[in-house]
Amino acid sequence: MKLVLVVACALVDADQRVLIAQRPAEKEMGGLWEFPGGKIEPGETPEQAIRRELEEELGVQTREACLAPLAFASHSYENFHLLMPFFICRKWSGQPRALEHQALQWVKARDLRQFDMPPADEPLIAHLCDLL
Repeated sequence: MKLVLVVACALVDADQRVLIAQRPAEKEMGGLWEFPGGKIEPGETPEQAIRRELEEELGVQTREACLAPLAFASHSYENFHLLMPFFICRKWSGQPRALEHQALQWVKARDLRQFDMPPADEPLIAHLCDLL
């Protein structure tokens, strides 16, 4: 089975809310809500990849020092196995905008389970609930 390495991040605002993004309808798992992130490109570290993805998807910039590893997801989908380091970030510059998603929403960690999320993202909610 093919191993796919991706990275995701929970942006947490001053009100302790987490930013989630709705996948475009035409993409695989379209319409589901996810933590921002994406594939790690060859030669990138997970930290470099999440910084790039946050800029591409949301138009925000952050520094590696502002990224704290929180957990990782490991999930077998039908055609591949996903391995996803998961970071938390409380400091960035720029206002998040939905550049590659249908919509963005700030949500309290305890309310994240009300949103349909990809199976790999769901176990990460408990880590955020414990922290926030």
